[in-house]
Amino acid sequence: MSSTAKVLVVEDEKELSADIVELIKPICETTTAFDGEQGEFLASQGVFDAIILDLMLPGESGLDLLLHIRNKGVSTPVLILTAKDTIADKLRGFNDGADDYVTKPFHREELLARMKALLKRTGHLNSSDVISLGQLEINTSKHLATFDGEPLTLKGREFDLLAYLVANPGTIITKEQIFNRLWGFDSETSLSVVEVYMSNLRKELKHAGSDLSLRTIRNAGYIVEAPDEQ
Repeated sequence: MSSTAKVLVVEDEKELSADIVELIKPICETTTAFDGEQGEFLASQGVFDAIILDLMLPGESGLDLLLHIRNKGVSTPVLILTAKDTIADKLRGFNDGADDYVTKPFHREELLARMKALLKRTGHLNSSDVISLGQLEINTSKHLATFDGEPLTLKGREFDLLAYLVANPGTIITKEQIFNRLWGFDSETSLSVVEVYMSNLRKELKHAGSDLSLRTIRNAGYIVEAPDEQ
């Protein structure tokens, strides 16, 4: 579901990539890339909550990838996972925009702990299953959304859409980001499905008496705000 943290793993060794995915799957959903170009394309979408990045990749190095996405304004937290272990390598990684740096070979427990800390620090790993905005409350483990204590009737991905928006209050989220996060990059569904779900979600919130603002920002995307923030 969209309220679960989403992590991009960019690692060309497929066996190691599978091991990393298995290790962190209790705390997040994962997408994998096996070369620099694919990794940069996915990372540039801005729909991930964190990225695990190898430096020695085919096609484009991890550092080039990191520089490119930072130059594009992508602020997704990046944990570098690499065999390059000198102080100079680490300093360059941090100077180029990395948020954490772990060297190979690594202890599984340490990598998991670092990922948990990174996601918690950026607000994408909550100790509670409940997120709220104004009188709206979303329980992700129970897949239940309520307004002023009364349950909302949400169908299909409407719950995921609402949870995604409420987890990012006051932030403009593009139609493409919503589509890629909820339906996936490879989905054959039309992008217009986002408008349909957004319309249905507005109707349900209005029916429930919610005073949340779910606005369309022309040529930009959507933004949700609590009444006192409007």
